[in-house]
Amino acid sequence: MSISKFIADLKKQLPSERLVTDPMRLFALGTDASFYRLVPELIVYANDEKDIKTLLRLSAQHKVPLTFRAAGTSLSGQAVTDSVLVMLTDAWVSHRVEPLGDVVHIQPGVIGANANRALKPYGRKIGPDPASINACKIGGIVANNASGMCCGTAHNSYHTLHGLRLILADGTLLDTREDTNIERFRIKQKKLLSQLSQLRQQLLNQPKLAEKVRHKYRLKNTTGYGLNALLDFEDPVDILTHLMVGSEGTLGFISEVAFKTVPDLKHRASTMIGFDDLGLCAQTVAELKKLSVDAVELLDTRAIQSVKHMPGLPSFTLQLPAEGGVLLVDVRGEDATDLANNISAVDALLASIPTIKTTGFTESVHEIDQYWKIRKGTFPAVGAMREVGTTVIIEDVAFPIEYLAEGVSRLQSLFDKYNYDEAIIFGHALEGNLHFVFTQSFKSQSEVDRYDQFMNEVAQMVAMEFGGSLKAEHGTGRNMAPFVALEWGDDAYGLMKKIKTILDPNNLLNPGVIINDDKAVHLKNLKAMPAADETVDKCIECGFCEPICPSKNFTLTPRQRITAYRELKRMQANQEPISAQWRKSFDLQAIDSCAATGLCATSCPVDINTGELVLKLRAHNNHKYGALATTLSRHYAAIASLVRGGLWLQSIAQRLVGAQRLESWTSTLRKWTKQRTPLWLSTTPKRAAPIYARNIAAEPTDLNTVVYWASCVTQSMAGSVMDDRGAIPDAVKSVLAKADLKVVYPQPTRGLCCGQPFFSKGHNQQGNQMMNEVLDALWDVSSGGRYPVLSDTSPCSLQLKDEAQKRGIQLYDSTAFIDRFLLNRLKLTPETKAVAVHLTCSAQKQGLEQSFKRVLDALAPNWLQPEDIACCGFAGDKGFQLPELNASALKTLGVQTRSCTYGVSTSRTCEIGLSKHSG
Repeated sequence: MSISKFIADLKKQLPSERLVTDPMRLFALGTDASFYRLVPELIVYANDEKDIKTLLRLSAQHKVPLTFRAAGTSLSGQAVTDSVLVMLTDAWVSHRVEPLGDVVHIQPGVIGANANRALKPYGRKIGPDPASINACKIGGIVANNASGMCCGTAHNSYHTLHGLRLILADGTLLDTREDTNIERFRIKQKKLLSQLSQLRQQLLNQPKLAEKVRHKYRLKNTTGYGLNALLDFEDPVDILTHLMVGSEGTLGFISEVAFKTVPDLKHRASTMIGFDDLGLCAQTVAELKKLSVDAVELLDTRAIQSVKHMPGLPSFTLQLPAEGGVLLVDVRGEDATDLANNISAVDALLASIPTIKTTGFTESVHEIDQYWKIRKGTFPAVGAMREVGTTVIIEDVAFPIEYLAEGVSRLQSLFDKYNYDEAIIFGHALEGNLHFVFTQSFKSQSEVDRYDQFMNEVAQMVAMEFGGSLKAEHGTGRNMAPFVALEWGDDAYGLMKKIKTILDPNNLLNPGVIINDDKAVHLKNLKAMPAADETVDKCIECGFCEPICPSKNFTLTPRQRITAYRELKRMQANQEPISAQWRKSFDLQAIDSCAATGLCATSCPVDINTGELVLKLRAHNNHKYGALATTLSRHYAAIASLVRGGLWLQSIAQRLVGAQRLESWTSTLRKWTKQRTPLWLSTTPKRAAPIYARNIAAEPTDLNTVVYWASCVTQSMAGSVMDDRGAIPDAVKSVLAKADLKVVYPQPTRGLCCGQPFFSKGHNQQGNQMMNEVLDALWDVSSGGRYPVLSDTSPCSLQLKDEAQKRGIQLYDSTAFIDRFLLNRLKLTPETKAVAVHLTCSAQKQGLEQSFKRVLDALAPNWLQPEDIACCGFAGDKGFQLPELNASALKTLGVQTRSCTYGVSTSRTCEIGLSKHSG
């Protein structure tokens, strides 16, 4: 193995910016959702199949192992490596839906939820529905044979596979959707296909083993390779493609998959049922399996206790005995009549069980969402409550349904035996699939030994006593690799080893995963989770935050920032040397390039706002500028005047030399100064005139009165030189006049700032002082909070919202204000042209989605919200200081808004970048 020669040869084939060798980035990007830590020697971003073939060729030449990763949400250690980690660029996100929607062709970089979004107009969805569907990608879904709460075994990746495009270890391409390609493959890989046929015959010649395989796949099972492919198919091409499902990147690279889709039934109802006895609970599951139910989730009483704080939990569930449990039953129908019939069948069954307690079925979307949030909240609930420094571990096993109750009881006994007092059990009961979650420290050998003994007993009980599967849907990975032979026996394990040898003879594709003869591999390379900061200590590194982050394709994601910070704190605690390169890279990648909007918290199962950590670190780094910040805050009106003067000068320059040329010049200057100078964009606004308003406060007897607070941004920036739009305050005053509303203003209008520019740089003291000045002025002018306050800039509204509410000030963001006070006061002529809409981070965090929708439906019903753009990345002044962040976040905006005439946002600074990148 020669990694240096591999890298040298690779640099001749791929651009250097797609090869990561920086130690800090290797550590941060190398993490996944498992409890294993391996740091790659190289990370490569592959752009297309040509790149994959190049990597495979050089891997074979230099004997360098490769590990492929999609989203890194896997839990079993199959997406980490100490060799070369191959990650996908955003070039792998195309999809194609066939005309009737019954088949969808998807590349591996597509997030599962986005595939379902594309299928929604057809009333269809993909079969697999893992809990991580909003973050995990198709490549990982197929490579792990993911299933989920509703799909069972019938609709998992294996059973809904329609076609596959894959690249084998030797670089051979197979596309089972193209007959000519298949025929070429049969000729070129005749020996390989013959060997697979021989394995099939070998299995058929052992009837007992063949029956064991059939039994295993009546259950959910992802332990080892899918030996059922040898029985289900005669054609070795079909055998090969189905062996790839669940192979965890150890047999080849999946470059595209075609799924047979399943109906997405809209008529839905759910109920929660409490049982005093898990035996009766399991018997009920067996009966429910005979009916038309979509999902049945089981939660033991410990799981219920872990989520007792969540809204919507029925009170009777908290009064169940320790040996009791709860079922969450979901029923769907093609239409209302079908749904009613399915509900009636379940109700008839439940009526025959007198000891249960039930909520009864509800069709309320709100109540159903609450029930399922409770179910999905069980895993993160344990993670959030764990002791700092421990790891949260989730395992998933499957029992034959007749052993389900006994299996739950035995697992609970093992928890007690090994003092896992916080451990909970929940799972997909229809399939006998149980997840158990517990927290584990790996700081001492005794703790490692406890985990080892516990897992060995679990393996013996599940696989040997009950004939179940040790991995039902999370993939074998590293943590179950030592137990594959135990579950399957030597003969079946021998077949699996032959499969690996046939398809990867040099053992270079994700070695150590699935096939591993090291019986202690599950105890090696355990991830340290040191205390770092209370803001992020409960992070479980699941990666659910990553799709929403604007810097995900530029520098780091929230998960990676936390991972890197934990390592930094660990090195500091152990007094290990930290290189200047490591620290410099951390400052740029983790701190400076973060938009710090906190939008990541909306996707985090434990509500972590990584932006808060970043602001803390900025405060530490920028403390030396405290005196300057104080000076600026005390003379903010003068600073605002200087900004307006600067905008006036730049607009003159743009008219003289042209907007694009000025942007090009500043871009060149930025390159010369190594990104130390800002970029002036062609969409930079003209100067706006500040508001000069009389010092008038609202009186308690006034009618139809509102307070208008125009942010410093909207009082400084009008439209750009390229359009004829006026200043926002002028438009606001015009609309309020048409609504017959009297307007009063806080004083002084100039120089009042919510403090956001200071908070974003870590100057909290100055930010708080300025925020309180605004709130004092709003309290006075609104007659002690009697009249509503309109705030015209969403980031400023968010900054003030909580403190305003504490003071009793009714502060409304522009969208909420229009929705509540203006739609019913104005005669509206809707805009008929297509309008692009960007819902800013601050609007999302205020929960304004429904207000936004109502306003847009009334004003511009032909509106379009671009997909996969949650935060624009402009982040105040970062659009000028670090325009690459904005460009990366809005990379797809121009293509998506091509049909639109203009765009709508609620942040003037965000609009600069949105206009630039949408055209």
